[in-house]
Amino acid sequence: MAYVIAAFLVFLTTGTAFAYLMGATAILAFIAAGYPQYLAIVPQRIFSQLDVFAFMAMPLFILTGELMNRTGVTRALIDLAMALLGRLKGGLGHVNIMTSLFFSGISGSAVADSAAVSNTLIPAMRERGYSPYYAGAITAASSMIGPIIPPSIIMIIYGGLTGTSVAALFVAGILPGLLLACMLFGMNGWLARRENHPGGDTIEVPPLRASFLRAAPALAIPVIILGSIVFGLTTPTEGAALAVVAAILVGRLLGAMTPKLFYEAAEATARLTGAIFIILCAIAVLSYLAGLLGWPQLLSGWVESAGLTGTRYLILLIGVLLIAGMFMDTPVALTLLVPLLAPTALLQGISPVHLGIVVCFNLCIGLITPPLGKCLIVVAAIAKLDYWRLALATLPFIAVQIVTLLMIAFFPEISLSLPRIFGFKVD
Repeated sequence: MAYVIAAFLVFLTTGTAFAYLMGATAILAFIAAGYPQYLAIVPQRIFSQLDVFAFMAMPLFILTGELMNRTGVTRALIDLAMALLGRLKGGLGHVNIMTSLFFSGISGSAVADSAAVSNTLIPAMRERGYSPYYAGAITAASSMIGPIIPPSIIMIIYGGLTGTSVAALFVAGILPGLLLACMLFGMNGWLARRENHPGGDTIEVPPLRASFLRAAPALAIPVIILGSIVFGLTTPTEGAALAVVAAILVGRLLGAMTPKLFYEAAEATARLTGAIFIILCAIAVLSYLAGLLGWPQLLSGWVESAGLTGTRYLILLIGVLLIAGMFMDTPVALTLLVPLLAPTALLQGISPVHLGIVVCFNLCIGLITPPLGKCLIVVAAIAKLDYWRLALATLPFIAVQIVTLLMIAFFPEISLSLPRIFGFKVD
């Protein structure tokens, strides 16, 4: 097995794509463990891992986000947020958070959110006298609402890996996402007063009625998605298809939908979906080997012998995922660690829905933490900011997100109350 670890490190230093890195390492590990005969079953295992109806929703939600990004929806949402909150102290910071809250119900992706908002709001905040690094920090931090408020791409992945209801996960993400938004509003308000950020009655804002009417078609999309899923009219996959149709209609209403735009959105969707699924294939091979070697059972035995049950195991899980999120892409960490760590948590009686929200929220914090915070990288590149200075400016918001994570982890009803109200089985 030492040769396998050495091969992994060699592949890693050569810049090999993660999917190929994990796939090659898994194949070598089969040989080193003395199970080469099981490699004949690997293709079947890969297809069985991916043959999950919920996974079909993923490319459809990605396509919805791509279409909305390209049809001017971001500008309409920003104008509405500006009309509502622009005159408060630190108003543009509040507008940034509110825009991410609106956008989260459409894209389901933190990276898409940070890219869309960075192009518009960071220059506006700089013009009004905000520090460019504060503008970048709040943009990156608020983009994390995207994967928590439904629809959420990573919740679809978690649901497919664990067999948890995606609809229940979507409903469970609403209150945690709103709680995170409220915590970020509070931090921005406190910093606005401490740093004397711009804001007040002199700020010019767009008219509320016109802004609402322009943004209303876009705001209707998350209502359509959640309403159809929660009331049993559609499955999450059917709801995603309905969202694509709604996104096309919204694009037509805004006068921006063209065949070229649709083709570009479909092409971007295919690239991102392919990247995610090839990672899932590679992790499926490694998960198969882990099952043969009994790694989950060994971990469960070690956890019990060490007395890490209940709250202690949850703290361990949070710590591991926070560290993993700092160094790994979210879908990668999710597909690699959930099959290993989730069974032990579920055996201890933790709700799979509650665990899903904690895991997804936990890993998303990694999107704004160095050294590999993807949202930080996107914001720094678009706004032409120094990455490490931006990371330093983001620290207060990271602290707020960790506090919010602990509240969600140790008060399960924040996640589970809405699913119970709507009749979902969460235990």
